[in-house]
Amino acid sequence: MSPTEHVRELVRRFYADAWNRWDDSVVDGLLAPDFTFRGSLGATVRGRDGWRAYRDQVRAAVPDFHNEVVALVVERRTAAARLHYTGHHHGVLLGVRGSGGAINYPGAAFFTASGGLLTDAWVLGDLDTLRTQLVDTTQP
Repeated sequence: MSPTEHVRELVRRFYADAWNRWDDSVVDGLLAPDFTFRGSLGATVRGRDGWRAYRDQVRAAVPDFHNEVVALVVERRTAAARLHYTGHHHGVLLGVRGSGGAINYPGAAFFTASGGLLTDAWVLGDLDTLRTQLVDTTQP
């Protein structure tokens, strides 16, 4: 497998397995120990456990959170993905308590890989679109 194809596979597995299947057993084989992650909700974390904590925070708010890779461009050790996020808001997300309503918003992610692992990810989400979908049922 070429280096470019290996990075493509790392990104594909990051979303398919580590995110969408919530499979912790694949994380060590995908992310470098000092992985830096800036998530679509604006938080930046470091390391595998930092990423897991971020992912688990999202999962607590949106238990069926799903990442769809709409497009993926890879060149050598970098990748750019166009994404689409969906799920149902049940917990606290961006300070808003969940009502069970659907969320559906676009995003993009930029990855760097080295030594056969993802070393960095910078993710942007359309938070304006997301915020319009969050309904706090505790407000009058």
